[in-house]
Amino acid sequence: MAESKPEAALPEGSDPWSDLALTLPIFIGYHLGVVFLPMRNAADVVTRELVALANNDLLKYGGLTLLLGAAFVGVLAVLGRGHTLKLERFVWVLAEGVAYAVVMRLIAGYVVGRMKLSLGESASGFVMSLGAGFYEEIAFRVVLFGLGAKVLRLFAEPISSGKATLLTIGWAVIAAAVFSGWHHVGEFGEPFELSAFVFRWVCGLVFTAIYVFRGFAPVVWTHALYDIWVLAF
Repeated sequence: MAESKPEAALPEGSDPWSDLALTLPIFIGYHLGVVFLPMRNAADVVTRELVALANNDLLKYGGLTLLLGAAFVGVLAVLGRGHTLKLERFVWVLAEGVAYAVVMRLIAGYVVGRMKLSLGESASGFVMSLGAGFYEEIAFRVVLFGLGAKVLRLFAEPISSGKATLLTIGWAVIAAAVFSGWHHVGEFGEPFELSAFVFRWVCGLVFTAIYVFRGFAPVVWTHALYDIWVLAF
């Protein structure tokens, strides 16, 4: 009789469809709420188009948002991926997000403390913004880091696996710095403070590690839950 494989301590990393399904509550919750706010997440490229499509009608906008969610659920059902929407998967990724958010806060706070930098309330209040969990992770982890690392390795070929790993780590550090600096530019950017920059830089590195080893859904939930933690406490 063949021996059964031992169960992994953590569920396997999700595929892209599963990741999107697990982040669907964040996407819908954000879009149903942000329309009532005077600002948007700077990485949000969807809300304006939905508002325009709905002709600034709140009921139509809400209907379009829910329709997008329903359409995605329908696609998953057609593809035979209904298991992706099971409650236990959402519970698990929620638990992962909470654990990672706590660890990230401790790590970033420790680094800032060791550098004897002061992180004031105004800085911590801008660490995350509503919708950052979904859109900033797409922009900075999926596109900037993920796609960017693949392009760099492509241009660096032929390259050994060791050098490829070093190249990826170096790019992760740069991408995290860009993620942090992005919060200090533009219309809603806050004044530059070294403590806030370093704090977000460390957070960006932690987000990247979660994205690489656990996937898109866990890092989105971690980012979103951390944002809620900062805003609530």
